[in-house]
Order: sequence, then C-alpha cells, then structure tokens
Amino acid sequence: MQNKFLILLIFITSLTFSQDKEVTKDTTVVFKKRVLESTEVDFMVSYYKQDGVHSSVSGGMASEKLTNLASNIIVAMPLNEDDVLTVDMGLSAYTSASSSNINPYNKSGASGGGGDDDDKLMNGGGGGTVAPTGTPWQASSGASAQDALASAIINYSHSSDSRNFIWNADVAFSNEYDYTSIGFGGGIAKLFNEKNSEISFKINAYLDQWRPIYPTELHEYGIYGAGFQTSGFFNGITVLDQAGVASTAYLPSKFSLWNSTARNSYSASVGFSQVLTKKSQISIFFDILKQEGMLSTPYHRIYFADKANYYIGNASDIPNYESPNNLGVYRLADDIERLPNSRFKFPIGMRWNYYISERLILRTYYRYYTDNWDITAHTASVELPIKITDKFTVFPMYRYYTQTQSKYFAPFEKHLSTEQYYTSDYDLSTFNANQYGLGVSYTDLFTATKIWKFGLKNIDFRFNHYDRSDGLSSNIGTIGFKFVLQ
Repeated sequence: MQNKFLILLIFITSLTFSQDKEVTKDTTVVFKKRVLESTEVDFMVSYYKQDGVHSSVSGGMASEKLTNLASNIIVAMPLNEDDVLTVDMGLSAYTSASSSNINPYNKSGASGGGGDDDDKLMNGGGGGTVAPTGTPWQASSGASAQDALASAIINYSHSSDSRNFIWNADVAFSNEYDYTSIGFGGGIAKLFNEKNSEISFKINAYLDQWRPIYPTELHEYGIYGAGFQTSGFFNGITVLDQAGVASTAYLPSKFSLWNSTARNSYSASVGFSQVLTKKSQISIFFDILKQEGMLSTPYHRIYFADKANYYIGNASDIPNYESPNNLGVYRLADDIERLPNSRFKFPIGMRWNYYISERLILRTYYRYYTDNWDITAHTASVELPIKITDKFTVFPMYRYYTQTQSKYFAPFEKHLSTEQYYTSDYDLSTFNANQYGLGVSYTDLFTATKIWKFGLKNIDFRFNHYDRSDGLSSNIGTIGFKFVLQ
C-alpha cells in the first residue's frame, strides 16, 4: 500500500512505451507489451510477538501473551499479453496464553467436547484427589493454546489493449480450528487523462462460519442446564465463593448457546488517484462495509458487577485474583460477550507521495474511521524511503493511531447484567497507539542470483514495534523474496 507511488510511476512509464506502431505500405502492425512479462514468485515469512494485561478471554484482564509465525507464497502468472492469474497461499501458527484459558483447567478441554473420566480424574472431579486449578496470568496446556490458519486467494485480472481499463475477480478461502471463511469479489479500474488519473471500484463479500468454542464453565451449563454442577466436568469439583467457602449457588443464567453461527461481511470501495506534478501524486479512497450475524466472539468472558463471584482453585489466591501473583485460582464467567448482529463501518482516507530527489521519497497516509458502534478513529503515517545505492534502500516509518471506545465496552467487572450488549475486549476501548519501523530493501537489477530457473529480483526486510496506551505491546519482523522466471 505504501509503495503505491513508485508502483504507479513504474506502471505509467511502462504503459507509455507499451504500444509501438510499425507502418508499412499496406499494413499497420500493433505491438503490445505484456502486462506481466514472466512469472513472478513472492515468498514472505513473518514472526509476531505480543504481551499485554487485558485478555478478552479472561474478561478484560490478565495475560495477552501471543506468538505467531506466518508464511505466504504469491505466484503471479501471465496467461497471455493481457491476462494475469495470481495465487496467494498462506499458513500461520500461533500460541496464545489468552486463548489457552478458554479452558484453564485441563489438557483436553471440557470446552471442546465435555469432560470425560480421564479429565475428571486428572483434575480431581469424579473421585480424583487433586482439585483443578487455573490462573488468568499463565497459559494453560489446553488444546486452545495453539492453532493454525490456512488461507488461499485466487485473482484473475484482464487489461484492455490500451491498458486504460482493467477488471479483476477473486475468490478466497481460509480455515482454522473454530472458523471458516469463503470470500469472492471483483473490481474495475479506469485510467484517463493520459494515464495521469485513475478511478477504481471494488466489491467483496465474505461468508463465514463459526464453530463456537465456549469457556469451560459456560459450555457445561449450556449442555446440562441448572444441574451442571453434578454432571460432566463439574461432577465432584468444588466451587468457591468470594470468601473461599464451598458453594453450589453459581448459576450463569444469562448464558445461552448461539443458534446461528454465521458471520457475513460485505464491502464496496471507491478510489481515485491523480498525478499532480512530475514529483507528487495523491489518492483518495472511501469504503462502506457491512457485517451481519454472529459478531461477538464466543469465548470472550464477561463478569457482571451486580453478580456474586465464584471460583475454582485455591481459596488462598482469591484475594490476589487480579494480580500476577495469583497462580492457582480462576473466576467463573457470568456470560460471554454479546454484541449486535449488524455493524456498519465507514473509513475514508488519502495518500500523498512526493518525490524529493532520486535518493529520497516522502510517503504519507491518513484515514478517518467511524461506525455505528460509536467508534471513531484517526490513523496517520509517514514513510521515508532513502536510496543508499542502486541496490539498497532503507525506509524508516512512523504510524499513529487513536480511537474512542464503543458504546458496548466496559472494563473488567464493570458491566451490569441488565444490559443487552456488553464486551470487555480492549480492541473496542479508547486508546492511542504508536508504531515505529525500519525496513531494508535489496534489488538485484540483473537478477544475477538464481535458484533453479528463477532469478532473484529483490529482498525486503521490515521490523516494527507497536505500543498501545492500554499496555499492549508487540514486535513483528517480516522478510520477503521476489523471484522472476527466466
């Protein structure tokens, strides 16, 4: 996205010389440059790591440690002079202290399919001798502690003979343990004013499906009803009240299983770009997005301020529940996150890029966002690519983000059971964020380095550090390689 200015200039330059005419005595022959000369392959790997203290799985507090390793391979193949087929395949795997606490008590996870005899013996239920313990401040060993995501996108694009009109269509698919997404869309782009102006339009639809995983205690209540403390996982397990005394009064009566688990998203985007001078270019975009269906996350716990507290674990840790010193007790949820079944999003933004010199380019970006959940946000970023040599470019960058909270958000234990909608997900809270980054790009002008029949075109490396005012911080490193079939 941030390379749009250079890409546009290269595109315009190439199109300027895309048609040469050789006139003979009887015939005019039109020579047409291919949109993509040969097959290109991009391979990217990234590593992401974060930490924070506002886990949504634990109701808006506790560890948010997460690591993610992702890889993508993108193959762009020219089918003829005008048509290009692009295939983007991705695979990522993560480990998460936060999501592991969907079931903080055992390995196999009652939340995944009910407790069995082995689970109960392991954790003290059904005649075992050791009571289960858990803590929101450490990762459990449950199956939800890790997952993998696989995705694929196929895009077909066609350019007119004049290269002034382009249309494309795409299909997408992704799948992980509890979620599947199928998407499709298409777009058109028109260049005019001697290719100094471009207007584009794109639409997309994603038809997604949850396979809900619920917190252990709510999963059991959803299956067994009011008698759940004598059945399944809870059979033989002691529940403690705030004073650390055994109690049978815990009853999450507001909880119910989701009947419909579909989530559909639709978007329409309009963009306009204009080359202002030989050195500057501007682009403006506007999007309309609608989501409908199950928009809340089924394993995000909610704790009500007007409900009594109940726990499983060591009574001695109850007074320190909200402290990282709590190593042995977990609080039982009152309900899961509940959000409306529709949402409208309206982002509008612009980019302005300026060619300072052959060694230096300024890239800027701004976006304003609002939605009908009362979130408003501003994003601003600047990147300064510096060409060190013909082969090496470095690009420092900075990004600032600020948003107001959703009307449905409240921190840990601040919601009331009389509310219709509620979330303690800090992604929907008020916060500011700063992101600092540095990248290095190496370009092999003559693709001298080869792997089999592919020549290395360029290598890009980026590192970014992110800090959020609510305590979340993260680092991500990405390296990418582009090869060209020779």
